[in-house]
Amino acid sequence: MADKTPDIIYTIVDEAPELARGSLLPIIQSFSEAAGVNVATKDISLAGRILALFPELLSDDQRVSDDLAELGELVKTPDANVIKLPNISASVPQLEAAIKELQSQGYPIPAYPADPQTDEEKAVRAKYDTVKGSAVNPVLREGNSDRRSAKAVKEYAKANPHRMGEWTSSSKTTVAAMPGGDFFANEKAATITAAQAGGAKIVFTAKDGSETVLKSGLKYLEGEIVDATFMSAKALTAYIKNEVASMEPGVLFSVHLKATMMKVSDPIIFGHFVSVYLEDFLAKHGDKLDFNPNSGIGALEKLIAGNAEMEADLKAALAAKPAMYMVDSDKGITNLHVPSDVIIDASMPAVIKAGGIGWGPDGKAADTKCCIPDNSYACVYDETVEYFKETGTLDVTTCGAVSNVGLMAQKAEEYGSHPTTFEMSADGTVSIVLDSGEVLLSNEVEAGDIWRSCTAKKAPILDWIQLGIERFDATGTGAFWLDKNRAHDAELIKYVEPALKEAGKDIPIMDPRTATRFTWEEMRKGKDVVTITGNVLRDYLTDLFPILELGTSAKMLSIVKLMNGGGMFETGAGGSAPKHVQQVIEENHLRWDSLGEFCALGESYNFLATKGRPKAAVLGKAVEDATTKLLMEGKSPERKVGQNDNRSSHYWFARYWAEALAAQGDDAELAAHFAPIAKELADKESVILDELKADEGKPADMGGYYHADPAKVASIMRPSATLNAIIG
Repeated sequence: MADKTPDIIYTIVDEAPELARGSLLPIIQSFSEAAGVNVATKDISLAGRILALFPELLSDDQRVSDDLAELGELVKTPDANVIKLPNISASVPQLEAAIKELQSQGYPIPAYPADPQTDEEKAVRAKYDTVKGSAVNPVLREGNSDRRSAKAVKEYAKANPHRMGEWTSSSKTTVAAMPGGDFFANEKAATITAAQAGGAKIVFTAKDGSETVLKSGLKYLEGEIVDATFMSAKALTAYIKNEVASMEPGVLFSVHLKATMMKVSDPIIFGHFVSVYLEDFLAKHGDKLDFNPNSGIGALEKLIAGNAEMEADLKAALAAKPAMYMVDSDKGITNLHVPSDVIIDASMPAVIKAGGIGWGPDGKAADTKCCIPDNSYACVYDETVEYFKETGTLDVTTCGAVSNVGLMAQKAEEYGSHPTTFEMSADGTVSIVLDSGEVLLSNEVEAGDIWRSCTAKKAPILDWIQLGIERFDATGTGAFWLDKNRAHDAELIKYVEPALKEAGKDIPIMDPRTATRFTWEEMRKGKDVVTITGNVLRDYLTDLFPILELGTSAKMLSIVKLMNGGGMFETGAGGSAPKHVQQVIEENHLRWDSLGEFCALGESYNFLATKGRPKAAVLGKAVEDATTKLLMEGKSPERKVGQNDNRSSHYWFARYWAEALAAQGDDAELAAHFAPIAKELADKESVILDELKADEGKPADMGGYYHADPAKVASIMRPSATLNAIIG
């Protein structure tokens, strides 16, 4: 870190948000500099994280600093002020693709060892596994989440309703969860006492009594909630086969997981679905191929490319199964092609927003069976589907806003469980054993079962409860989403109930299914509702409700009040980012909407102002004014070439921001500085817009997908010499 911490850290990330940063950040830095605010960057992109793993293999000009580790320390300090854009939570196929791209660019890093044999390969695999899945968020989230839509965004959405599909009571769309044997059914939990606090390990005991330490060096604090659970492989396979066999004619089959964030468990679950769909093919050819079903059908297609017999057998095997929900019908990309293509928090709201509709192999819309194996969360989507069948399509012009307070600090709950998740190699017992010898929790497992343990520490839990109370008071309606019949939630309730009693607050505690219906009913009445949830539900709900309310979750603002006094401001979801990048490559039009970045920027300035920086408050207020005007004037990005895109939207944002700063009366120095800038931006509007659109419709070369060429990105994202000269 530099001697002086920058006033604001703006993150370098991936895909569409990173392209947008190439256009927006120079504007932010220029405007900030006029107010004496220093905005610097830190690289948390997948490529940056990969390169930081192997400094010893890189030349001096190739080496990068471990920015994620540095940010991880910064967020523990009162000085932290971080704007975090969406980053890739890498699946194995994404990780492998990024490694190959970096190798092609001359970086001498090793390949990803899919099946490590030597100690060296195992060490490389262990390094790479640290950047898989949700590697960034657990490091940076040293606080709990307060996520909501900005007032201007909500008012615009009500005045300009997005397109919604029609729900009817005759819809055949359903959500199907496992009848038992899932993580919910098998979960056990305990709260660590003072006597139990200290070291622990996870031990597997085989049927013959032999012991294997799966994980050592664990340390539990007093008051920490510890879980242990597993998903039965036999029960999972039986469930999948039953759901495939019971498909109704004309209904698409789909599975909705999170193989990015849940980087150990969900790829394995995904692989079970692939294995069932390919059972005829694998029975004939499986022993001839080095194929891991966890990688998806897309990996198999590449593996057998050019083998006419296998290609025909694969086609026949898929044809024998029900038609699948498609990622891209035109390109033949199915739900089971790539584990990271169908991410539940984006895919399920998309189906619901469309009226229960998915798109099949024929490119036509159809009802969909949505398989969500784990009952911990499937009930939320099941209740939502059934609710809309009963009540019809949501009226976004009158509905209230749904916000969320999420327990996520210090690797709370499942997203912190990656180092303690295992696929079992044999039958036996998995136990969490304290240093005292006490067995805290244990589960009997069978070969193939997916066992995991996760935790939530006392201090983050208490902080979450207080933040939930604050937001409930500000909102007026809401609930804690906790199920007394789930082991983990039952332990959390032991914290929540006394805290509410002490605070004199009557906030309901509801199981997720009940809370789902309650929230839809209240927001249909026009009421604003706060959902107070754990980590995974935080992730799911802050896509589900905004996508239906606003048309997208990218416009949500997430304020993370870091527990040591700093602030982190997250900018919304990046699930649609790959499609946006593809459009840039094909026709140089970026439809990514930076509204989330605008909202986060305003909050970041406001937070800086609380540290005795009054000019930051002026910047923040002007950002809010500019954002409101941009929405009301219809200057957000649109889908097609020739319409507004991300770059022209940034021009309008810069212009409206400069105009707001020139017009304000709180800081004469800033008003004088920005008056000529505002005038020049207005006077040269037509020239700037023409320059921004000059190359639209033509292919664009980024020089790389995961590790793009900065000069080429600058050429794509800052094509207006006139605008660049004004901004600097």
